[in-house]
Amino acid sequence: MTSTTLAAALPAEHRERLMRLAREVSFPAGARLFEEGRRAERFWIVRTGTVVLDVHVPGRRAAVVESLGHGELVGWSWHVPPYVWHLGAEALSPVRAWEFDAATVRELCARDAAFGRAVAEWVGRVVADRLRAARIRLLDLYGPCGSGSRP
Repeated sequence: MTSTTLAAALPAEHRERLMRLAREVSFPAGARLFEEGRRAERFWIVRTGTVVLDVHVPGRRAAVVESLGHGELVGWSWHVPPYVWHLGAEALSPVRAWEFDAATVRELCARDAAFGRAVAEWVGRVVADRLRAARIRLLDLYGPCGSGSRP
């Protein structure tokens, strides 16, 4: 389990507070969870299945930059103004997830500094991991041969 999965990222007290806001949802394979450039009003934590993140490439199909599975956060743009998706997301397989209303979670973060700090650190780690993964994947797709494999 990586440090960005919910179980590893948030202390039990904060994880329990967050999970009280969760609602169970499911998506069939091929369903779009969100599109790059649209408003980020919710986010998900994967329970089962796989979600792929993709980036719009003008004149080409969207490039898949990462696959997410059990316990992983789908979407971080809800946490950073202007709350607009930086990537797109699609269910690669049938997905069951916990869904969260972004405004409600942001409000809880603002009211409870310790909770807000824990969520911000978690989201920050996710952003850093996603940027690294996107860079490597895009270099693999469009850079000189083997350029994405370097640390």
